[in-house]
Amino acid sequence: MKRNNRLMAAGVAIGLVALTTAALASQDRYSLKVPGGLSFSEFKGYEKWQVISLSHNGDKLAAILGNPAMIRAFEAGIPGNGKPFPDGAKMAKIHWIASKTSYPNAPLVAGALHDVDFMLKDKQRFADSGGWGYAAFQFEEATNAFRPSNTSDRPPQGNDAKCGFACHTIVKNRDYVFTEFPKR
Repeated sequence: MKRNNRLMAAGVAIGLVALTTAALASQDRYSLKVPGGLSFSEFKGYEKWQVISLSHNGDKLAAILGNPAMIRAFEAGIPGNGKPFPDGAKMAKIHWIASKTSYPNAPLVAGALHDVDFMLKDKQRFADSGGWGYAAFQFEEATNAFRPSNTSDRPPQGNDAKCGFACHTIVKNRDYVFTEFPKR
């Protein structure tokens, strides 16, 4: 009888670990939202958007992706032609920790996922931040889940839909967009 109780207890413990692991692995990231606006769900499918550009900043590599409205705007010459991006234009910036390979010349490749940042153009909804809403979500490897960024993250995020506005004001003349759309 004692052996059966121990086996049952072990089975329950293994089951709880499996359920916890499954719950963490299956986080519904699309339920996350930053205060004041943007939610992860507004960017559903971003992983399949076209690449606008790449960046390397410190120890991070990033791919900057755009939805079809954003790509069409860049192809039309925005922001270089002085026109603003249209409402509905969206960008996603996926950051990974840069990792050196052991291959010849030790090229840098994307390592661990760090965070995902979003921008959405909606002149009415975000009238007080240049027409853009912003969101940043940190990826936590230990839990295999995202969370809204906050002021303890680097760079610090105000954790609201205007978190990126202060940084982007230096490119106001480019409709608050740093990213270039290089020749293909």
